[in-house]
Amino acid sequence: MAVTAKGKRPIKQARGYGAYAIYTELRNEILALELEPGQLVDESSLAKRFEVSRSPVREALVRLVSDNLLQTLPNKGTIVAPLRIEEFPQYVDALDLMQRATTRLAAEFRSQDDLQHMRAFQAEFVETLKTGDVLGMIQKNRDFHVAIGRASRNTYIASAYERILDDGRRFLRLYFKSFGDVMPTSMADSHEAIITAIEAGDLDLSERLAQEHTEEVQQRFLQYLGSRRMMNFTISKS
Repeated sequence: MAVTAKGKRPIKQARGYGAYAIYTELRNEILALELEPGQLVDESSLAKRFEVSRSPVREALVRLVSDNLLQTLPNKGTIVAPLRIEEFPQYVDALDLMQRATTRLAAEFRSQDDLQHMRAFQAEFVETLKTGDVLGMIQKNRDFHVAIGRASRNTYIASAYERILDDGRRFLRLYFKSFGDVMPTSMADSHEAIITAIEAGDLDLSERLAQEHTEEVQQRFLQYLGSRRMMNFTISKS
């Protein structure tokens, strides 16, 4: 069993264990906000934690930098990429435009294979809802929307949409926190409605449902940021 940092999940050592396993574990910790935005990521400490040389750790970090989850600063090392809440309105605007465009195009150009992929990822998303697997929800939600993007038959739009989805995964983690990580299974209903509209070839309805889907995320996220946890807390005099 590899050495882990305090509070981190233990990693089962296996033959061939290397850069990809390290990448996956660190990626999950960043998306779960266990590794906090701005936190220093030390190559030597990670090599000790995972009981490997620094080479696979370095390879994993390079990949995380390319995913925009880590950031390399001149003369300061590598840190977890900051989560800039002030950029959320810009992010939502970009997500809204891309989500509406890709979903509308998917309704026009989707194939039966595309619909099968959407349904498969939706089924996996529903399963993560039932089990309360938050990181799984984030991944399967992303996979579902990527499948819609690829059904648009425009590689440039699909690639840009995928990048936006990836950039928003930590925002989505906070969105799930707004439910206390206990997600209602009804959350999957909007996905089902989108699939039905795409399958019917209803361009206007598909675009409208995509927009409503984005607005729901925006409203719950802002509600979470504005929530107060101490309103009913009484400080009594001794």
